[in-house]
Amino acid sequence: MISIDRTSAIPLSNQIETQLRQLVRDRIFAAGVKLPSIRQLASQLAVSTNTVVVAYDRLVAAGLIDSHGTSGFFACASKDSPSMPDAVALEAGEEQEPIWLAQQANDQRSGVLLASSGALPPTWLQDAVPASVVQRALAHSSAGMASRCPPQGLQPLREQIAMLMHSAGIAVDAGHLLTCFGGTHAIDLICRSFLQAGDTVLVEDPGYFLMFSRLLQDGIRLIPIRRGPDGLDLDELELACQEYRPRLLFMQTALHSPTGWSSSSANLHRVLNVAKQYGVLIAEDDVHGHFLPGHSTRLAALSGFDGVIYYSSFCKVLSPALRMGYIAAAPHHLKILMRTKIHSVMTTPALNEYVLLEVLKAGNWRKHLERLQRKIIQARTTCITQLSEAGMAFEHLGEVGLFLWGTIPDGVDMQLLLQDAYRNKILLVGGATFSAQQHHDRYLRFNVAFSQQTRLSEYLQQRFTTIAQAQQVGAKGFSLIN
Repeated sequence: MISIDRTSAIPLSNQIETQLRQLVRDRIFAAGVKLPSIRQLASQLAVSTNTVVVAYDRLVAAGLIDSHGTSGFFACASKDSPSMPDAVALEAGEEQEPIWLAQQANDQRSGVLLASSGALPPTWLQDAVPASVVQRALAHSSAGMASRCPPQGLQPLREQIAMLMHSAGIAVDAGHLLTCFGGTHAIDLICRSFLQAGDTVLVEDPGYFLMFSRLLQDGIRLIPIRRGPDGLDLDELELACQEYRPRLLFMQTALHSPTGWSSSSANLHRVLNVAKQYGVLIAEDDVHGHFLPGHSTRLAALSGFDGVIYYSSFCKVLSPALRMGYIAAAPHHLKILMRTKIHSVMTTPALNEYVLLEVLKAGNWRKHLERLQRKIIQARTTCITQLSEAGMAFEHLGEVGLFLWGTIPDGVDMQLLLQDAYRNKILLVGGATFSAQQHHDRYLRFNVAFSQQTRLSEYLQQRFTTIAQAQQVGAKGFSLIN
């Protein structure tokens, strides 16, 4: 019933476990049937008892068999189907709410095209962190899985990150860096460290939707500043600073989400001057900056971290499984942030940091980035052609980046389109979601990595054509009546 291949590279315990799993699922061992004892199976297969113990322990942990003490092991009921079907899975929010949209990108439900997601397809990242890197990380860690990580982050890792930042034109040393779990965690640390209920914060409009809900949840007053292709509206910025005396400004300088635009150097110089004049602390979000080929001006580089806290992430560009990001700031700001990190999560996992360190040390990081950048450029070209032919309009196109920001045709009901698309397993996010004032309600954000699939353009073209035909029929009917 069970056989093993001693010439295979697969461990014997794994071979035994796999075959027993199938026997239980095929109900050869039906629920309640007793399995061979550990000694019996070990003797039958001529393996050590410990090998069988490992296999049985895994099956117990999986809920496929159960231990009845000295009576032995018994098969449980088969668990082929999930305990909670996808249709009734727990939702963190209502459809199209920011928190709901963030959940969809991580749930990755079967068959759903994440056309407006902020992430890359898993297939684009699956080779970014080879298993050999994880093995080397464990081997080089100080105490294996018992290793602890300093709250500021591993010194060698921070040195590697500092070198990356230098190559992007940002002068920083390892002592000015703090590791975190990614961009969302960085925002959380900044909010906890420097804001309290009733404070006023300036945000880009459009901007990062999940940050808006995070700030509102803490009782923060949001003042939106219009974001254009060149950067923030400087007149609006100065008026807001004069009138509201904000505590903080959150800003994306390179490859802004959702538009894909990058701020000009001239605009950033003016932003810094206004912020300094009114004592506004700037939090610079550079999470998408890795997707930008070549150099682009950053506020951190212009300011030398005087009044600027910079943060970025490896989650989108390297591995969402690692959940690693970093914050760079002046020492007096970084100390406050590290205290908050210790209070909230103590530290980041040593294994994650050792793995990231090995990736950056191996020298494949730059090649990986270049491959991704080429793929994104190709996907953008395809998307612009297909979506334009489908009826979308793109007024200001950035040259590179993951996102396209386009308008739907006149007469299309945005809410009905979003609902119908999701019923057809296409996740689209309307522009109002990216606005603190619910503006931009004729816009959609497209992630080019997913949106290059013809399924999306065909769906939009069919919907837009149907609506246009209905409008023509209505217009003819009106002219006949009159």
